[in-house]
Amino acid sequence: MATRKETAAFILAQFGHPERFTVKAMFGEFALYADGKPVAFICDDRLFVKIMPESADLEGRCERAPAYPGSKDYYLVPEDIITGERRLAVILLRISEALPMPKAKKRPVKK
Repeated sequence: MATRKETAAFILAQFGHPERFTVKAMFGEFALYADGKPVAFICDDRLFVKIMPESADLEGRCERAPAYPGSKDYYLVPEDIITGERRLAVILLRISEALPMPKAKKRPVKK
């Protein structure tokens, strides 16, 4: 089941920093970026946050589940945390700070 664009827009709006958070469509789902780094996925209209030391505040409050078939586990964030806690944006920004910048894609050389 693909994620609706409205769901991605709703989740993005909860963070309150449009200059720091973005989503990009991928295979009918969305990747959530904080400061240009992928920190979560929105799959099947649900938010999945990377499990890292910086996201440890979600332990015990979120179940662990794969974001898509064959993926590693992520924190499956319930709606009440998405809508009721401004701290989630802080957690996502901490994850971003800990991640390296994505590698630039090389352009193919024309012959």
